[in-house]
Parts: sequence; C-alpha cells; structure tokens
Amino acid sequence: MVDSKQSQVYLLYGEESYLIQQNKDKIIQKKLKKEDQEFNVSQYDLEETPVEDIVTDAETFPFLGDGKVVIAHHPVFLKAKPDKLSFEHDVDALLEYLQNPAEYTTLVLIAPYEKLDERKKIFKQLKKHGEVINCQPVKEWDIDKWIQTLADELHITVPKEIYELFTQEIGANLMALRNEMEKLALNVGEGGTVTRELAEQLLSHSAEASGLKLVDAVMEKDLGRAIRIYKDLEKLNEEPIALTALLASQFRIINQAKVLKQKGYGQNQMKSYIKAHPYVIKMALKRERFFSNQELNQIMNQLAETDHTLKQGRMEKSLAFEMLLYQLIHIKQGQSVIS
Repeated sequence: MVDSKQSQVYLLYGEESYLIQQNKDKIIQKKLKKEDQEFNVSQYDLEETPVEDIVTDAETFPFLGDGKVVIAHHPVFLKAKPDKLSFEHDVDALLEYLQNPAEYTTLVLIAPYEKLDERKKIFKQLKKHGEVINCQPVKEWDIDKWIQTLADELHITVPKEIYELFTQEIGANLMALRNEMEKLALNVGEGGTVTRELAEQLLSHSAEASGLKLVDAVMEKDLGRAIRIYKDLEKLNEEPIALTALLASQFRIINQAKVLKQKGYGQNQMKSYIKAHPYVIKMALKRERFFSNQELNQIMNQLAETDHTLKQGRMEKSLAFEMLLYQLIHIKQGQSVIS
C-alpha cells in the first residue's frame, strides 16, 4: 500500500488489477485536491508513447493548481525480455529525471506484469528514488480476510459459513470479488445480510465451480440438481464434450487425492504430484472421502465411455450428457461416508 512518505515517483507492479487501481486512486487523492483531479491527471501507454515524452510532461508545470500526477502504463523496459515496439524508449531520460524529479509532479509507473527484471539499473533507481509497491494476486488462504474487509467497506454482512462459496466461484481475483460484493450490496442494501441463496443466485459462475457443483450433485445422489446445473450451463453455451472433460478433470483430481492420502501424503506434499491449484486440491480432499476407490474407478470409466460416444456422434449430445449424470449417480450407491 501507499507509504506515508512524500514520494514523487511510484512503481506499481503485479497482476492484481484491484490492488493497482486501489493504490493509484490513493496516490491521486493524497497528492491532489479534489477540484484539481479532473485536470491535473494525465495518463499514457508506454507501448504507444516514448518514455522521454512522459518525462517532458512530468517536467512541465501544471496548468492549474499546485501539482499534477502523470501516470504511465506498461513500462516494457522493466521486463527481462521487453516487448518489441515500433520505437525505442530513451530510458536514460527517465534515469536522469529520477535523480531530480519535479517537486510539483508525482510520476506513477504501472507495470501489470508478474515479474520485473530487478537487476536492471532502471529498476534499482526506481527503488532508490521512489516507492515500489507490489500488487501481486493474493493467496487463496487470504481471501477470507478480503471478504470481511470488503463487506465492512460496503456495510453489509457476509456469514462466514458462505465464504467458501465466494472462493469456489471467484477464486483469488480481488477485482472480480469487489465487483461481485458490490452487486450483492446493491441487492441487500446498507446493513443487509447476504444469504447463501442470494449468493448462489447472483455470483458469476466459473466453469470450474460448476464442475464442482456437478460433482457434489453426484456425491449427494441428486439427479434433479445435476440436471438443473447442466441446463444452466447449456444456456451459457457450454458444450457437453467440454463439460464431460471438466467432470473427468475434477474426478481425476479427487481420485489422485484419495490415492495419495491413503499413502500418507499431506495436502502440501500433494502439490508436487497433482498439477492443480492448491484450492482445487483442498476441495478434492473434502470430497474424496465420499467416494470409494471402486466408485471412482467406475466413474472414470463411465466418463471415458461417454467422451467416446460424444466424439463419435453415436447419440444426441444433450441426451448423452444427461444419461452420463444418471449413470454417475447410479454408480454412487454408498449410503455412508467412506473413510
């Protein structure tokens, strides 16, 4: 986050657009009076504008007010392998500016990249003479804190028992989380409480989350729910072949998690063997105990058979997928939790 020191130069880098936007807004609010913000903020794209032009703007006195903020996006020269452009940046002009930045200008470089080349002289000088702010995506284990923070900011209540639903549907994308929370806040109003039913209805659904919902419907032997989920996906133009592959992927990870757990592996150790996001592995471990090894093997065989049927065109696709759901639930006959 933005430091309290009076920096004249900032570098915001990372792939979390929400943190970049939040820090950019704080810098503008901190440096400019509200009435000056409309006229004294200029923005450039360094994939289209040479950096020496940005330096010239930074050195130019503000037209109105006491200060100005100059924002430059995509400083490709900070990457290990810069993108090829139709022109070359005069990075020396920026290096010279950093030695004596204009006191009336705040220069903000925004690098929405996963990594920068910290060995480069320009990066070292930005760090020495300015403030470097990391805006990388948050880890999945920090999402609960962000849900609480955003709920407090929006003056709504989100019960802890439905936090997992947000993580399942949205993942660790803070900008998407903020957008979804604002949507819920509009529905419940200030001081309102978000219910599970409302969250399930309004949250934008990812394909992966829908795959987990289909797995849960099979686990709970609820054919009606499984068909409803499929029909909703069908309206979003999701193809049965892709959905079959998605289910196969989910059950494959559940199967792998079960086998590794039986061999004594912990969740952290499984990351080396299961090529999936840690959150996906966590969800697989929650579900594997509801299936026996035999059931999982039968389910994988049925998924492979349906995939072959779909690709050979031996049955109408929608009917074939509904038959698959029926067969998977038929396989899932155990009445008690399998440990």
